[in-house]
Amino acid sequence: MAEQTQGAVPLSAVIADAATGVALALRGEGDPYALSGILRQSDALTPAAIRVLGADALAPYAMDHVGAPVGADDEAVVRQALAAYPPGADASEVSVWSYRGLVEASHAFLPGSAQHWPPPPEAAAGWVDNDSWPKLSHRVSQLAALALPGLAPGLAEQLATRTDDLARGFVRAVRRRDWLQAAGLGRWLARLPEVPQTLGLDSGLAFVRQMGGGDPRVTLHAVAAQRFYGRGW
Repeated sequence: MAEQTQGAVPLSAVIADAATGVALALRGEGDPYALSGILRQSDALTPAAIRVLGADALAPYAMDHVGAPVGADDEAVVRQALAAYPPGADASEVSVWSYRGLVEASHAFLPGSAQHWPPPPEAAAGWVDNDSWPKLSHRVSQLAALALPGLAPGLAEQLATRTDDLARGFVRAVRRRDWLQAAGLGRWLARLPEVPQTLGLDSGLAFVRQMGGGDPRVTLHAVAAQRFYGRGW
């Protein structure tokens, strides 16, 4: 998805602001979360920002106690994003899975009738078994938003067979100071069972959060790992 601007505000800045709002809500800070309060339907960049964030745009609604009820405006901005950026026939596996995750999150966390949402698209998962560990780690880090509780259960089950490879990718990302990839992998590892004890995931996630905290998406992944799975600090 190409970088766009509206006036002096680039898409990356809109995404960063939204990620900060999600992380604050997951920490229980700030005002009660409303997606439409952060990304407004009237903003031309809103559909693209939601498409990039994927299911994380709705992450605060996955918490046990939501500060405010979901409103119709939240449903409207998600529906707008889904209609604006469906994956095309030549879309990458990451793009299809990201879209599927947003659809699944809409069904799970928003109150509208299921008939108001498009069905989740079919998403191939053969790459989980076939990718080399560096390529697998790259793709999985890009799909960190799917690590929300209850989403993509089939994908999570497949990834559990490659926990050692994802742990290897996490260590490599930390050594390369690729904090966003490390945070995304650490978040998935927080969800998966039987993570190697020798990895030191809790201290690793804390280190990534400290070193990469200038990137709101790094912070979001680390906060989500702690909020939903109790990993890191």
